[in-house]
This record gives sequence, structure tokens and C-alpha cells, in this order.
Amino acid sequence: MEKRNLTLLTDFYELTMMQGYFNNHENNTVIFDVFYRDNPCKGGYAICAGLEQVIEYIKNLHFSSDDISYLRSLNIFQEDFLTYLANLKFSGDIYAIPEGTVIFPMEPIVKVIAPIIEAQLIETALLNLINHQSLIATKASRVVYAAKGEPIMEFGLRRAQGPDAGTLGARAAVIGGCIGTSNVLTAKLYDVPALGTHAHSWIMSFDDELSAFRKYAELYPANATLLVDTYDTLRSGVPNAIKVFSELRKSGKMPEKYGIRLDSGDLAYLSKKARKMLDAAGFPEATITASSDLDEYLIDSLVAQGAKIDCWGVGTRLITSEDNPSFGGVYKLSALKKDGEFIPKMKLSDNPWKITNPGNKKIYRIYEKESGKVKADLITLAEEQYSSENPLLLFDPLATWKKTYLDPHSYTLRELLVPVFIAGKCVYESPSVMEIRDYCTKEQDTLWDESRRLVNPHNIYVDLSQKLYQLKTNLLNNYSNKK
Repeated sequence: MEKRNLTLLTDFYELTMMQGYFNNHENNTVIFDVFYRDNPCKGGYAICAGLEQVIEYIKNLHFSSDDISYLRSLNIFQEDFLTYLANLKFSGDIYAIPEGTVIFPMEPIVKVIAPIIEAQLIETALLNLINHQSLIATKASRVVYAAKGEPIMEFGLRRAQGPDAGTLGARAAVIGGCIGTSNVLTAKLYDVPALGTHAHSWIMSFDDELSAFRKYAELYPANATLLVDTYDTLRSGVPNAIKVFSELRKSGKMPEKYGIRLDSGDLAYLSKKARKMLDAAGFPEATITASSDLDEYLIDSLVAQGAKIDCWGVGTRLITSEDNPSFGGVYKLSALKKDGEFIPKMKLSDNPWKITNPGNKKIYRIYEKESGKVKADLITLAEEQYSSENPLLLFDPLATWKKTYLDPHSYTLRELLVPVFIAGKCVYESPSVMEIRDYCTKEQDTLWDESRRLVNPHNIYVDLSQKLYQLKTNLLNNYSNKK
């Protein structure tokens, strides 16, 4: 899991296209946008993540001698092109939305401005890094929201699709709101809390459950959380945990934190019964942690049932985003520079959602001034300037008769895209994961409750400026007239 040269982490056709550009002496500067079309998990938003890994990838982008030898062995790449690759470094600009930001469909998450050979090369890796972590961060934010303020621990490493997915997925889960992870490598690499209790094998390795509990509490006096469902949760597990807590109290060795963990059965029923037993024994401070194939929907149901659960351990269904295993981000050409001027480009489709937005763009986030909540996002051309001192008329680009008028000073504006690389040099320093997590929490607070609903959420509008909409319309009309 050490830093690796990921330059060949690309699709083969990127390299064949690059050779085509090279042979035709076409290395014009272009603009590519990374964006997605639908919110994951049928939600009302997504969380952007993975930028730190994109930065590491771009900084380390180079073809090693072994890479060149391998490409030569394929007998498809010409020697002058391989010589060019051996000296290739990224020389362009990258703008991106910071990690932890709430994002919506169709708006650029990352904007690449670079010679087309370089821009083509980095497509696959950027999508891989942004898609995966954005998916897991979004899933985590939904799980955290369902828990209504109770902490979520990420427990998914053993079920993740490999070491990278487990490690970077845990990073993304913390960005999305988890308090920490069971993945020790993630904890070390990204300075996040390492969390966990013990497995059933600990209990089963002793002659009896009580002895296992006693030894664990003796070893870990700062936090003794005992797994109580190995044999019989209510008849032996909870009573034996209470016995150990009573012994610790009597000896003056009460742990700073203590409690039980439930990992099977009817969690609503068992947590209520266990809570009564713990309270009756004089341990109201004992926490009840639950695990067992949890996701946002099950947690939401358990909370609605009044389950007495203080902390949740969420694994498989979070780290794999089981109900929505891919994010769907794409990388599309939006402009090509000729004679010093960017010529807008646009992909067409019979599906209106797949028609891309042309040109060099930026994004304004519009907040209602009174509440601080997100009103809409506005994609504009890069040269356009907006001020909250002026009135603002927003319209739905797919249903243009739907309009919203905002009075001057009734809203605030924020540009979302920030410079990350300029002329090949990194100009952005990534915050720590825990700092991104705090920022992400504040970001989600700018969403209306209706947009955070787990089912059938209200969708935030992503609108186009009049100038961008007109450019898109003209390109569509020009294409239609040529057919």
C-alpha cells in the first residue's frame, strides 16, 4: 500500500488515442470535465472525495523505463512516441471542488485544462479515484444521517473489494461522517481514530464467557466493550457483562468507557431488554453498540422502533455501497483551443441527460441568505461574473418555464471550483481527513431536510446561466441544421 506509480492505471485506448494525436501533430489544449448524472442510492446529493489521491497521482505521473519496455513489447507503439512518453510530465491546469463538498448531478467536479495527450492519459485514473471515494463518502453520510447523531464506526475492511478499496473506502467513510475505522492501515496513513472491540473467537477461546469478559476488561480498562451474543445474549451475555462491571466497580477499577456490543438477532428487541437490565443493575452509563449487516435503511428503522443503541458499527453494506455499487462519474471533452481561443464542444444524445454542457465553465453555489441553505447551483461560462447585489433569475434548463426569481441581497454566492494545479505545479494543500470530515458535516448542514430524506428526496436544481444555455442551444441548432 505504499505510494505507487499509477501511470499505467489507464485504459488501453487512451494510449492508442494519444499516439494518434502525436502522429497527427495534434496536441491542442483542451478542457475535460468530470461530472456525474444521477445521485447514488437514489438520494438528493453526493459527497465529493478522492482529490488527495488525484493530487498524488498527478505529482507522480511519469513513464518508467519498465513501463516503456512493456509498451514496446506490445508491438503497437512507435519508437518516437515511446520516446515522447518517456519524458512526459503533466503540464496543465486542474480545478476541482474540495473534498467533503456536497455536489449535485451534471456540474464539473474536476476540470482539466491541458494538452490533449496529457488530458487523455489521466482520464481513467481520475474517474477511478473520484468515483470510488465519492460513492463511499456519500453512502457514509446517509448512514450517519440515519443514526440521528449517534456515532458510526466503519467496520468493512474484510468485505471490501481488495486492499485499496478497503483502505481508501475507509478514508472516504470518515470524510462522510464516520468517527473512525477498524482498518488500522487507514488509521495510520490518514491519522484517523482506530476503533473496535473483539470477536466471538475471543470468547470461544476461553473455557467460559465470564472468564473471557473478565480478561478483556482487565486488559483494556480505558474502554471495555463486551460482545454479548456468542452464546445467549439475554441469558448469559448481558448478565455476565453486568457481573464483570459490578466486580470492576467493587474493586475501584471501573473503566472510563464501558458497555456491550450486539452483533446478531433482533437488535431493537435485544437493545431494549439489555438497556433495562443494565439500568436495573446500576449501569445507566453503559453504552450499547450494534453491528450486523447494517445500512441506512435498517438503522433508520431501528431508530424509529426506539432501539436503545448508542453507537453503530457498519461494515459490508457501507464499504461496498451494496445497493449502489458504482458512482457513474464521466469525463467529457467540453472545449478545444484553436488559434488562442477555446472552441466549445458538446456530446449529443437521444437522452437529454446525456447531452453535455459545452465550454469553459465554473459553478456558483447559491444560498438562501436567511437560512444559509442551498437554493440552487448555477453553472456559468468562466468569464461570467455574478453578484448578490443584483437580482437573479434562475430557470430549469430542461423545463425552461420553471423559474425562480431572487431579490438582491436575499442570497449569497460561492464559487465551488478551486485551482489545484497551475501549469503542472500543485497549488493546493489537502486538509487532513478529520478536517475534511468536519467541513463535510458543515456542508451537509446547508442541505434542506427534504433533500436528505433517504427515500424520495427533494432534488436541488442545477441551472445554467442564460449565456451558457444559449451557447448550448446554438450548438444543438447548428448540429441539427447540418444533418
